Amino acid sequence: MIDFSKKDWWKEAVIYQIYPKSFQDSNGDGIGDLPGILSRLDYLQKLGVNALWISPVFASPQVDNGYDVSDYRAIDPMFGTMEDMRTLIREAGARGIGILLDLVLNHTSDQHRWFLEACKGRDNPCHDYYIWRDGQPGVLPNEMRAAFGGPAWTYVPQLGQYYFHQFAPQQPDLNWENPAVRQELYAMIRAWMAEGVKGFRLDVIDQIAKDPDRQITANGPRLMEFLHELNRETWGGANLVTVGEAWGADIPRARQYSAPDGSVFSMVFQFEQMCLDHEADKWVPKAMALPELKASIARWQQGLHGCGWNSLFWDNHDLPRIVSRWGDDGEARVDSAKALAVALHGLQGTPYIYQGEELGMTNAPYPVEDLRDVESINAYHELVDGGKSPEEALALIHRMMRDNARTPMQWTAGENAGFTTGTPWMRVNPNHTVINAEAALADPDSVFHTYRKLIALRKAYPVFVEGDFTLLCPEDPQVFAYLRRGTGQELLAAVNLSGKPAAFALPEAFRGCQPLLATQGTPDSGVLRPWEALLYLRDAI
Repeated sequence: MIDFSKKDWWKEAVIYQIYPKSFQDSNGDGIGDLPGILSRLDYLQKLGVNALWISPVFASPQVDNGYDVSDYRAIDPMFGTMEDMRTLIREAGARGIGILLDLVLNHTSDQHRWFLEACKGRDNPCHDYYIWRDGQPGVLPNEMRAAFGGPAWTYVPQLGQYYFHQFAPQQPDLNWENPAVRQELYAMIRAWMAEGVKGFRLDVIDQIAKDPDRQITANGPRLMEFLHELNRETWGGANLVTVGEAWGADIPRARQYSAPDGSVFSMVFQFEQMCLDHEADKWVPKAMALPELKASIARWQQGLHGCGWNSLFWDNHDLPRIVSRWGDDGEARVDSAKALAVALHGLQGTPYIYQGEELGMTNAPYPVEDLRDVESINAYHELVDGGKSPEEALALIHRMMRDNARTPMQWTAGENAGFTTGTPWMRVNPNHTVINAEAALADPDSVFHTYRKLIALRKAYPVFVEGDFTLLCPEDPQVFAYLRRGTGQELLAAVNLSGKPAAFALPEAFRGCQPLLATQGTPDSGVLRPWEALLYLRDAI
């Protein structure tokens, strides 16, 4: 069990992300909720995770599935009540599991009280909480595009002004240049800290210092100033875990974000590796060679060692399922899911497991009428309008759409996968009859139990936390192998990330060692089976 009073406890932790709408429904309305999460705490304790990052459960019109917040201090009724949240914090804590809230500080809902007031007049105190530019209907302030499609500006006739939004029109960007905005947000964060949460994930936090006139969205000139102030006014010195989502982060910036002095965040989510298989437009695929992925991981492992901290993840609520993306979601699904897990969990940093990843859940190639994500739906129509056939557009959407990660959690082989007794808000993946938690728990050789072992190993051997990183066979197109050294231990990971046998000579120092973990039984000498993963440990000389 993690000691939350220990400095930097999060370096030894494994964090599990919950997308609450799709995790567990407790009342039959087809939508996951806080009591549903509470009912699954024993499952999460059995898995061995130390904290739960819960995607937004604040009051919201749900235009962007909760990332459009209308009240930061209220729980949306679809998820429960404040008392439900307090019960979850208390009961999770009793099991040694902390709760992390997902904070959206870049923008609010257009239904937030601040924005409703802002639209009443230019002299309203809340007007300057958002970003406005004078203009005429149909004459945009500039050509900036929103991330979900369409212009980044929306006109408000009664004001004769446009407001800026980097995402949907219903998500107006906050004006961080206004000190009153910042103090409102800091007070809200302190209130949640008083409720006993153990940390926060900060959504698109590198975009708060935007300059729309210069078309700067991420990494604006005052970003670090704002982030240092945010830290000082809230969690600085509180020993909480904080992780900033920063799509535009490079290694120098990540060192600033996750500096050991704790002046900003504990760590950062960066997405260099997760952008290697598509162009800047994520709907345009490109080939990714394994050496390119390995080189990227090595840069970050070595670049932050001793001067920052990595967050380790393959999946989240915005990404397709990794077993479908870089594994094999067919006959080799179990083996490839295990291989990807070992490859990631042997690295330095804090691992994140997204709900269902521990089961090897897969993408869901649904028809357009079954999609729920505004980004995916808009992209489909833009692709068709741009000349793609409906079939071509749907194939591109299926590959990267966020809905892949948002299908209901697969608990059983029964009706609606045990997620709800009602009609689920989103269609359940039909393969739940094969892929589900009940079956995984009963199978000692399941993906779930491989994750359990990896979590236990991280807690048992300090080299997982402290060791440095050396990449082996960097040009090998099939094998991802690396060494970790530190705390008097040496760890070797050797993973075949392909569906064909791969030659791999065990380094001489490890010959004669028994594997710490072997995903396919006793290893063959000199060769890794398709999707085989091995971990070896020895005392360093």
